[in-house]
Amino acid sequence: MPEPQDAFVSLDAHPAPSGLETGHHDLGRGVRLRYVIGRGPAEMTSRGTVLLLQGRNETVEKYYETVADLNARGFTVASFDWRGQGGSGRETALAGVGHVGGVSRYAGDLERFLREVVMDRCPPPYAVLAHSMGGLVALSATERLSPLVERMVLVAPLVALPGRPGATRLLGALAALLHGCGLGFVPLRRARRAEPPAPPADNVLTSDAARFARNRALQRAAPWLFVEGVSASWLRAVLRAMRRLDDSARIARLDLPTLFLLPGDDRVVSTPAAERLAWRMRAGHSIRVAGARHELLQEADRFREPALAAIEAFLAEAMPPPPPLPAIDETLIGAAVAAAEPPAAAPPGTGDAPLSR
Repeated sequence: MPEPQDAFVSLDAHPAPSGLETGHHDLGRGVRLRYVIGRGPAEMTSRGTVLLLQGRNETVEKYYETVADLNARGFTVASFDWRGQGGSGRETALAGVGHVGGVSRYAGDLERFLREVVMDRCPPPYAVLAHSMGGLVALSATERLSPLVERMVLVAPLVALPGRPGATRLLGALAALLHGCGLGFVPLRRARRAEPPAPPADNVLTSDAARFARNRALQRAAPWLFVEGVSASWLRAVLRAMRRLDDSARIARLDLPTLFLLPGDDRVVSTPAAERLAWRMRAGHSIRVAGARHELLQEADRFREPALAAIEAFLAEAMPPPPPLPAIDETLIGAAVAAAEPPAAAPPGTGDAPLSR
C-alpha cells in the first residue's frame, strides 16, 4: 500500500485538471520529488512548458487551478513539491518540520528536475513561474537556468522579509548557532496550522474567501502534505540566500529576462526590496498589483486575471502561440473531389464503331 504522501488529492471543489500526469522522481539518498505534468486537453497544441515553482509549505494540488489556466493559454505545465514539504522526501525524521541544509540543495533539485524530467518529457521552449520561496530558489539558480530557459516570472518572491531587520538578524544568529552545533534540525518557527486563526477577510495570504476556504479544505483533507514549522538550518539557508541577492557582483550575473509581479498589500515578504532588485538587474522588470495580498495566484479574480494576462504577455515573445490554421476554400475542395471521381461509363451501344479492315 502506498504511503499517504504518495497519493495525489483531488477535492470535489478543486478537481485535478484534465490531462494531468503524476509521478515521483528519485534523487537518491532516500529523497524523491513528487511531481505533476499538466498537458491540457488532448486537442491542445503546446506553445512550450512552464515550470511552476511553489512557495514554502505548499503542494502541487494547491496549483491545480493555475495549471488549468495556463493549459487554457496553450502552455504545458510541470511542477513538483520541494524536498522537505508536500509529498516529497524529508531529510529528517521530523516530517512536520520543513528542513533543508542549504538553498543550493533546492537549486540542485530544480536543475535536476528540469533536465531529467521536464526536458525529457515536455515540449520546449521552457520558462519558470515561481512564487515566494520558489522565487528565491529560482534567483539563486539563475546561472544554472539561463542556458535552459527563456524567461522567468517571479510572483511575490522571497527577496527580503518585512519588519524590523534587527529582529531578523537576531533570529538568523540563533539559527546559525544551532546549525553550527549540529542542531540544525531543531524547529525554530512555526508555520500556520491547517486552521489559521485569522478569518478570511483578515488573513495575509488572499482576499478571496472561496479560494482561502478551498486551500483550508485541502489542508484538512491531506494534513500529511503540510509542515508545522521550519528548522534552524532552513531559516539559516534562506536568510543567507537573501543576503547574497544584495551583492552587486551577483546581481550583475542575473541575466535571464525576469518579470517581478508584486502584490501591493504583501505583509509576508518585502515588495519594496523586490522592486529594488528588479531595478538593479540588467533584465529585470516589475509590476506592482495594487491591493493584492501575498498569494497573487490564489487571489480574487480582479487581481488574479490581470496577473495571468501579464504572465502570458511576458512569455509570448519567447513562447508564441501556434499560428492559426489557414482558412479552407470550400470551392477548391469541391473541385478536388470532382476531379478525383472516375468518369461515368458510356451506355451500351453508344461506343464508337470498330474500324473496318
